[in-house]
Amino acid sequence: MQSPNMTQKPDVKAFFDTQSNTISYVVKDPQSTSCAVIDAVMQFDYAAGRLSYESADEMIDYIIHNQLTLEWIIETHVHADHLSGAPYIQQKLGGKIGIGKHIQTVQETFGKIFNAETEFERDGSQFDKLFEDKDTYQIGEMACFAIHTPGHTPACMVHIMGDAAFSGDTLFMPDGGSARADFPGGDAGQLFDSISQVLSLPDEVRLFVCHDYGPGGRAISWETTIREQKNSNIHVGKGADRDAFVAMREERDAKLAMPKLIIPSLQVNMRAGEIPRDDTGNMALKIPLNKL
Repeated sequence: MQSPNMTQKPDVKAFFDTQSNTISYVVKDPQSTSCAVIDAVMQFDYAAGRLSYESADEMIDYIIHNQLTLEWIIETHVHADHLSGAPYIQQKLGGKIGIGKHIQTVQETFGKIFNAETEFERDGSQFDKLFEDKDTYQIGEMACFAIHTPGHTPACMVHIMGDAAFSGDTLFMPDGGSARADFPGGDAGQLFDSISQVLSLPDEVRLFVCHDYGPGGRAISWETTIREQKNSNIHVGKGADRDAFVAMREERDAKLAMPKLIIPSLQVNMRAGEIPRDDTGNMALKIPLNKL
């Protein structure tokens, strides 16, 4: 895959959340003060039922200190392991919250699982922008585009901003492999096809991952390249076979525990980061039993 808008080199600042091993990013257009935020995190103490905003505040402070203008707040997908800090950042700095159009599929699936009331719209209207496959957009003077990469979830998208691609959970660092595909709406075969599409980007493209767990005790990392992924990724490198990948992924996924924050994360993130409320107007979450 080649695009004429991959020649610019944006400045990328990473922010690591230790609770969920999530890496969030501020991506700056090299020709202006415009920037985007990718996969922002809100902290949640599950035992206490308490929210906090340390990670989001760190990103906000960085943007203000560097006198940047926030234009986009991008969600690569509906995360199952952390709550989104997108609306908190938007309230402080503005910007448009965007996610893939297939959020509608996710909302329909999990709206049923969580017995979301009729006022919960399942059309993606909670977000400011629903990206379709190959949609283009701007961050200041920098041309960007998004590609639909289902498999981990139906709504996953990889965003390419200049020479930088943000893979969400589709790909991890080469020694981390690929994301699980066993959530409702996930599909290992689709995931392989999506990864193949990402690996068709030019070799020199920088690839930034959403999670890293430091396999083997190495330091946490988040930047690699398409060339390194093709050569070294333990699940899809060196021309991996689709059938073998599907078999590996399904066997591996069957042994994985659910993410610790999946129940609050899905309820919040399918609403663009807003917390659902009960009949009295208080923020409240549901715990569906035997549904996930």
